[in-house]
Amino acid sequence: MRNPMAVEEIIFIAEEAPEGGFTARALGESIFAEGDDLAELRTNILDAVRCHFDKAANRPRFVRLHLVKDEILPV
Repeated sequence: MRNPMAVEEIIFIAEEAPEGGFTARALGESIFAEGDDLAELRTNILDAVRCHFDKAANRPRFVRLHLVKDEILPV
């Protein structure tokens, strides 16, 4: 049975890592993940969420992945 107090979704902010690959952090929770590419990052985020919320009833139903890309444009 689903916990009525469980959040509906959890939001991750993902960025390209300076050394390559991607890193992601959850807003409002101490959950971090990284991956060599976006597919691996997605897999690692879902695994981290399952580990963080050990009981399925407490897990959010959705993960929102917000990708941030920094670009520097010469003027």
